[in-house]
Order: sequence, then structure tokens, then C-alpha cells
Amino acid sequence: MKKRLLSIVSALLIIMSLQTSVMAEKTEEKAEKTEEKAEKKESKAISIPSSVLNITKENTYPNPDQDMPTLQPSDLTQKLIDSSKVKIENPDLIRMLNETTVNSTPFAIGYKAVVYLGQWPLNYESTETAPNWEYQKINTNYFDNRGGKAPYQIHFVQEAQKVVKGGLTAKIPNSEDVKKMMLLKATEKTGLSLAFETIIGGGTKKDNVYNIPPKRLGYLYGYAPAINEKGKVTYGEVYLMLKGNKKVIVVKNVTSQGIGAWIPVQDHMSFGFMVSERPR
Repeated sequence: MKKRLLSIVSALLIIMSLQTSVMAEKTEEKAEKTEEKAEKKESKAISIPSSVLNITKENTYPNPDQDMPTLQPSDLTQKLIDSSKVKIENPDLIRMLNETTVNSTPFAIGYKAVVYLGQWPLNYESTETAPNWEYQKINTNYFDNRGGKAPYQIHFVQEAQKVVKGGLTAKIPNSEDVKKMMLLKATEKTGLSLAFETIIGGGTKKDNVYNIPPKRLGYLYGYAPAINEKGKVTYGEVYLMLKGNKKVIVVKNVTSQGIGAWIPVQDHMSFGFMVSERPR
């Protein structure tokens, strides 16, 4: 009898050990998957080359913060968005739906109404997000050291205030709504502070030193970087349909259009230095 009990206990211990081992393996797998997701998310962020520097502290013109918080839909708005067969991401449309109130009534049997909310750009799907670190040349610092006997050191000084503007690459309906969606998507993908307009103030300085050898001319170029965002915007006519106590969004006449945009990177500059025997 004792031997039988011992056998049962041993078998139970083995089963528990195997279960613990399986659970540990599953936990490890989950942890590995979480790490992989985190790595993939990090890899989406664009790598900034060493020639591109942050000038937030040095910029004499304080650019406004362009962080665009994601608008949270209300409970009703979320239900309406979920009822649509076409994805709705337009912040302005979501804001309008948030301000919509539809009261239910127990005597709504047989009640039906269709409200036309207009034609809207509903969502933007990004297909390519690429940086151009030398999007626009905005400054040149120069020194002639051809008569010098020792290296001459120069550093960056912005000679005049410069406004750097981006924009859509083509005319498109509801362009401001489209720009907001593209800006949100590009910011999410790059991890950079972006804006369709940024300003570099006159007198902005950077202390990095560049050496011009004797008998040479030195040129230090300053560039404003930008992101080239490309993708597809989807349009549709939006209707709010009320049928009894049921409320749904119906989208008709859905169309898609390719679009691109240049979006400057805020408070960053790319620097290029070169020396020459002759003026350029």
C-alpha cells in the first residue's frame, strides 16, 4: 500500500514538474515575442546621421510645439466608427462625431432617418517615409584662409532668419485634413518632431568647430532636413443612419488617391563642411 502511495505521489510530482516547465517555456516565448515587437517598433524610428544636430536650445526662434495628441472618440463615436465598413481616422470627423448627441427612445419602432454629414477624407495609409537631410540649404559660413599659416577654426552662425516650408506635392480636396493625418502618421513612424513650417532664427549658433587648413578656403553649409511622406488617402460620403434604436455610419462613393508631402523636421540642422583651393 505504501509503495502504491509513493508511486502516485511520484507521478503527481512529475506531472507538476512538467506543467511548471511548460508554463516557464510559454512565459519565455511570450517574453521573446514582446522583445521582438519592441525591437521592431524601435527599428521603425529613423536613424539620425552624425551630421544632423539638434538646435532646440540654440535656436533664437522658439518654434511652437507641434505634438498632436490623438483625439479620443467618445463611447458613441467609437460605436459609430466600429459600425463603418471603411476605416475612419480623420481627427476633424472624429471631433464632429464627438459633439454629436443622439437620444434613444423606447418608442422608436419604425423610426428611420438618414443624415448626410458630407464628403470627408476618411483615412491615410502610409507607403513610404524617407528623410532628406539636405532638403533646403539655409545658410553658408565662409572663411578664406589662403593667406594663413595655421588652421583657422569656424563654427556655425545663422546669418538671417529662415522660414522652411513643406506641403503636399499635389492639389487634393480637403488638403488641411489630409495634412493632419499625414503629419500624425509620419511623426509616429519617425519618432521626430515634424511640422509643415519651421523657422531657424537669425544669430542661431552651434559650437561644433571645423578646421580650415592654410592655403584653403572653408565652406560650412547649413541645411534644413525634411521627411518625404508618401501614401494613399481614402475619401467617402458619410451618412449617419438612424433606424429604431440602431445608429450606424454608412460610407458611400469611396475613392482613393495617391499623395505625397514634404514635412520639415523641427529644430534640426544638417551640416556639410568642405575646403577648396579656389572660390566656389
